[in-house]
Amino acid sequence: MEVEVKLRLAGPEAHAALAAALQPAHRATHQQENFFFDGASQELSSQRVVLRMRFYNKDAKALITVKGKQVLKDGIGRAPEEEETVDPAAARAFLTDPDRLLNLGTPLLEGLKSSTGVQQLVCLGGFNNTRQEFEWGGHLLELDETQYEWGRLYELECESAEPERLRQELEAYLTQLGVGYKYSTTTKFANFRNKTLE
Repeated sequence: MEVEVKLRLAGPEAHAALAAALQPAHRATHQQENFFFDGASQELSSQRVVLRMRFYNKDAKALITVKGKQVLKDGIGRAPEEEETVDPAAARAFLTDPDRLLNLGTPLLEGLKSSTGVQQLVCLGGFNNTRQEFEWGGHLLELDETQYEWGRLYELECESAEPERLRQELEAYLTQLGVGYKYSTTTKFANFRNKTLE
């Protein structure tokens, strides 16, 4: 189960101000390409299952993720999640031949077929994301700039076993910096599917 605080930043100025304040604690920056798949008969989306292929820094790394139904309330997201790494060159081929991904034979994909009944995949496309990682109070903060064809969104995320306490600490920090924010109410994937910026 992935549990994370998700705060939507007010815009590019808020994103830049937070990045500047956190700069001494910068750990890494990743250019992420995210692609999504559904069953030919919408077997995944109809069950609120998300299948994602993510590339890091071109082809330095590729990761397959299966997420179950996500609950996003009061800036805290909870969703069952499983991941597997895959060879980046093979992963690129899955974008044009999604059934090769479905028939990869790994425990993750076999479990997906068994639980959803999906027999054929289609690639839905995707979006790019720039993620900056910072060490903050013993946590790894992820500062995102998500680029859709129809606009950009800015978000701060952090996984935590105590999300309510962390959310309060982050809210106090952002308020102290004068960085505008609100609780995230929509996932990146939902914005992609609906062509929204919510």
